[in-house]
Amino acid sequence: IQQVGAYLGRGPWDDDVYAIEEAYLNNQGEFLIGEWDGTFVAMGALHRTSPERAEIKRMRVHSDYQGRGFGQIILNELEARARAMGYKTLHLDTSVVQKAAQKLYEKSGYREVGRDIYQNLEVILYEKQL
Repeated sequence: IQQVGAYLGRGPWDDDVYAIEEAYLNNQGEFLIGEWDGTFVAMGALHRTSPERAEIKRMRVHSDYQGRGFGQIILNELEARARAMGYKTLHLDTSVVQKAAQKLYEKSGYREVGRDIYQNLEVILYEKQL
C-alpha cells in the first residue's frame, strides 16, 4: 500500500486488524494468513455485511512476494469459504492507484459498480456474484 501511495497512516480504519476475532471470525467471516517457508507473505479476510453479502477486506501480499500468485490463492480460498457459508455476493474496494489489485479482482470476475472517495483517496467499488 505504501509503495503505490495508498497508505493513509494509522487511524480508525485499522481497528479491525487489532480485533480480528470480533471483526471477522465472530462476524460470519474469515481471516486468512498465507505462509511461505515460515514467513507470512499474504493475508485476506471477509466479513458479513448482510445475510447474502460479504465484503472482502485486508487483501495484502508482502512486496517481496508479489506477482507469484499468493493474492489469487487467498482470494480463491475466501471465495470458496464465502460460498460454503451461503453468501451470494462478494463486494470490495481498492484505490485507483492499486493497479495490481484491480487486475487481480477484474480477472477473478469482479465488476466495477461505482467509485467513492475515502480519506481523500478515490476508490473503485467491485462486486461479484458467487
